[in-house]
Amino acid sequence: MSPSTQPGTSRTVTIDGITLHLAQPMTMGQEWIGNREILKQLLACWLVIDERDLPLSPRITGQPGIGKTTLAMAGARERKQDLYVFQCTADTRPEDLLITPVLAESGTISYHASPLVTAVLTGSICVLDEGNRMNEKSWASLAPLLDHRRCVESIIAGILINAHAEFRCCVTMNEDASTYEVPDYILSRLQPTLGMGFPAREDELAILRYHLPFAPAEMLAMTVDFLQEAHQLSLEYSVRDGIHLLQYALKRRAQDPTHPLSADAAWRESLMKVLGEEALDLPTQSRRRKRALGDQALPQGLGDFFFESDDPLHPGR
Repeated sequence: MSPSTQPGTSRTVTIDGITLHLAQPMTMGQEWIGNREILKQLLACWLVIDERDLPLSPRITGQPGIGKTTLAMAGARERKQDLYVFQCTADTRPEDLLITPVLAESGTISYHASPLVTAVLTGSICVLDEGNRMNEKSWASLAPLLDHRRCVESIIAGILINAHAEFRCCVTMNEDASTYEVPDYILSRLQPTLGMGFPAREDELAILRYHLPFAPAEMLAMTVDFLQEAHQLSLEYSVRDGIHLLQYALKRRAQDPTHPLSADAAWRESLMKVLGEEALDLPTQSRRRKRALGDQALPQGLGDFFFESDDPLHPGR
């Protein structure tokens, strides 16, 4: 049965006699600044070019804080659709992803649709944020939604929910160690992969200026110089780190107008408080990181301790 919207203060949809309370969409105020190519790639995934065609559900990968969710928000704005974000965690359960029963004051059970199911029903866009923090059991409940079936079943509510034709989805994934390995049968449904890197200098400066238009030019320049050096040394400091760094420095300078800190002193203090003392010496931090990750091959046998790998006397040759 197709859902029918009921009037009232809260948005509800009825399916097979079960009334679902819908989630609220996000307010999208941010603009996309920088590389337009990856935005075009995302929008291409969501196109439908034939009545037999289906939209794709890509995964957006990259370091934390580089704008993966902002990219999805920009895509929703371009398509003029509502956006819903579901924050995935290690303890996300299948019912959290779909429909949650809530005990009302009257003693009856009311059913609340997740942001994902709300997007499915209303023909909106849903971002599964940090999807690789979610366990396989939860992913399994979404398998039919992410392939040609485009439906999801709620065991708790006892209903099958078919996706609206305009429903679109993407998944963001951070590249760090504190994540689960997403099963292959799910990865095969989350295609293609859109990899995001750190922005170029001009784009990074524009992003900082957009978020902190009141920041002095000299402090913006110091922050961009720091971030660009970190990117070149393969250190994972992001634009988000730069925004927090600048915010705290500006607040410290404004705290006592009679004895203001100099820009250099406030910025340096903020660097230590926000990112830690190791951020004061990026080259040393980079070398330590490489040693920790093992940038040299470990010996494979006893002969490696006495001979180079290309030595004719090496017993492994």
